[in-house]
Parts: sequence; structure tokens; C-alpha cells
Amino acid sequence: MTLTTRFAPSPTGRLHRGHALSALTAWRAARAAGGRFILRIEDIDPTRCRPEFEAGILEDLTWLGLDWDGPVRRQSDHLPEYAALVDVLDRRGLMYRCFRTRKEILDAIGDAPHGPVEAARPGPHPPEEEAALLAEGRPFAWRLSLDRARAALGDRAWSQLSFVEEGAGPDGERGLIPARPDTAGDVVLARKDAGTAYHLAVTYDDAVQGVTHVIRGHDLFEATHIQVLIQALMGWPTPAYRHHPLLLDPTGRRLAKRDKAETLQSLRERGVDPAQLRAELGFQ
Repeated sequence: MTLTTRFAPSPTGRLHRGHALSALTAWRAARAAGGRFILRIEDIDPTRCRPEFEAGILEDLTWLGLDWDGPVRRQSDHLPEYAALVDVLDRRGLMYRCFRTRKEILDAIGDAPHGPVEAARPGPHPPEEEAALLAEGRPFAWRLSLDRARAALGDRAWSQLSFVEEGAGPDGERGLIPARPDTAGDVVLARKDAGTAYHLAVTYDDAVQGVTHVIRGHDLFEATHIQVLIQALMGWPTPAYRHHPLLLDPTGRRLAKRDKAETLQSLRERGVDPAQLRAELGFQ
């Protein structure tokens, strides 16, 4: 089996050191194994993704000295494929329409007597209410029903859901790890603006691109649990996973675009050499 991994940024801003660490980690693993390194642009959010940021991603990765195999895959080029998946899941009765806003969901979590997990499973609207909301043209998201998913798989298969962690999770988790999709609640699989959402698009892309190893940061470790469930429901293979520590700022927070972490573009403009940055990140 040829090791195939990927770097999959969203073009919602310029890359920073944290992105460089993740890209270099995946790239080195692929090259050391004689495998394939794929670049995917996850641009399903039409309100935040911009062509200039995608161009910046390609510029930054080239400056770092990275190359990738095959053409770049853009999720926006595959929206009809994601829509077909939503239709399949709908016909199988695994999802429900949720008309609640993000604020209403967060308010429910705050008021929940049993904690956030139960509150993140709002459940379908009563039929009469749903019909009225549809007649009004109210926007909705499709949520995966954990109850229906468990019934579809059966208790035995549900209990056997697992993934292999070849790196280490945030608390040192490694080896064969039982998946706990219930901790994620009824996640959104499709949004009104894009026709899909992160968990569905990324698991499908990994399957069709033959990704054997998902190499990414600790911040996405918990997402693995629900993604393993989606893979099982759709009959897709479960890759091996390698999660790595995140770069932190002086306050102990992970580097993030929203916090205006210094970009690779800024480093380049002030004369930082890519070899210097690679060495700083532990890549000689």
C-alpha cells in the first residue's frame, strides 16, 4: 500500500507558521515513505473563501519548498457529488432538517440540564412544525441523527467503531482507539449556502482520493470520532491517523487566522529565509 496523505487548507486567509508545521509534517511523511502528498483546497464556504487566498496558499507552499502529486482538488468543483451524497443519506433516513439557528443551539446547550452532548442533539422538528417552516421558505441544515445511524449499523457494529492513531492525541492517545461519535452530537452534514459541510466533504474526499493516512493537528483529533462513523455508514475505508501538537502563541493559545497570527507572506516580506523557518519548525 502506498502511503497517501494530504494538506487541506481553507482559503479564508493567508497561511501562518501553524499551517507550515502541518504541511511540512504531512509532506515529510509522504516523501520519507516514497508515498504521495496531495494538496486539497477546502473552499466550500462561499462567504469566506477567496481566490486570492488560494493563490497565496500555492505561493506560500512553493516558497516553503513543498511539492505535491497530481492536480489540486478544489471542493467547490465537486458540489454536485456532495449533493448526491446528501440525497443518499436522506433516502436512507439518516438525517433530519434542522431550522434552528446557531444562537438557538448555543442557547439550548447553555440551558441543558445534562450537559452539551445531549443539547447538541436537537432532534427533528414535529412534522406539522417542519411543514410550516418549509412552506415559509425558512433555511435549514441537514443534521446526522446519531440515533438513526446507530440503528442502521446495529449495536455490534456501533461498538466496534474505531481508528488507529499512529501519532498521539492531545492526551497521549495512540494505537487502536474506540470511536465515540456520540460526543459530537448530531453534526451538520449540509448547510444551506454550500449544500455540504466539513465532515461529509472531507470524508468523501479522503475516500475518492485514496488517502491512507490523515496527518493533522491536535485540534482535529475529536473530529475523527464522527468521521469514522460517516465512513462506516457510507462503506468508505478508514485511514490511519497521525495527530501532531499545535504551535502556540506566547499566551498559550494555538496560532489562528482569527487572532491575526503572523503570516508566511509577512515572514517572507521581512526577509525570513524558508530554510530558516523549516529549521525553526524542526525540519532540517
